Amino acid sequence: MSATYRIVSQEESSALALTVVAWTVSDADRAQRMLDITGLDPQTLRENLTKPATLRAMLDFVLDHEPDLMACAKDIGVAPEKIAAARRGIA
Repeated sequence: MSATYRIVSQEESSALALTVVAWTVSDADRAQRMLDITGLDPQTLRENLTKPATLRAMLDFVLDHEPDLMACAKDIGVAPEKIAAARRGIA
């Protein structure tokens, strides 16, 4: 049975997105892959972490690569569906 996750607020979605960002950059190879794919540099990422477009891009990075999605969800203790719900919850 698959659970449906609904993020009730933009704040909750943003908080989960920041957790995903922290997970992403906790591994140097994964962080570099994210920078290469998104075209961001570390300074630009830091300067824009509060912007919805940046948070959506970071969630998309994880959602678009199932091995990362599954590993991230496991490591941060949430269901993968909750990460997807967070993506939908950021306006």
